[in-house]
Amino acid sequence: MKADTKGAGWTDKQIAEAFSCHHKTVYNVRRRFVEMGLSGALDRSKCEHPPTPRKLDGESEARLIALSCSEPPEGFGRWSLRLLASELVRLEIVESISLETVRQTLKKTL
Repeated sequence: MKADTKGAGWTDKQIAEAFSCHHKTVYNVRRRFVEMGLSGALDRSKCEHPPTPRKLDGESEARLIALSCSEPPEGFGRWSLRLLASELVRLEIVESISLETVRQTLKKTL
C-alpha cells in the first residue's frame, strides 16, 4: 500500500526502513504481487523439489542405537560414525548411508 503511486508512493528503501526489512524483500514481494496477485505475494511458494525421503525409519533407527550401545568390533575401543555406517550397510539395514545421517540420528536420540 505504501508503494502505490496513487497513495504514499514510497520507494523500496523507505518501505524497508519503515518495516525493518531488507529492500530486496520489498522488491520481491512487489514483484510477486504484480505477477501472481495478492495471494501470490502473501502466501509461501510450494517447494518444487520435495525433501528426500528419510534413510532410517523407526526400526532401523532403533537398530542403529542398539548397535552404538553394543561392544565395538575387536580391535576398536569404541564405535565411530564410520564404523557404525559401514556396519549398517554390512547388516543390510540400509543400502548406503552418510556419516552425517548417522551423527544426526544419534544426536537426537542419545
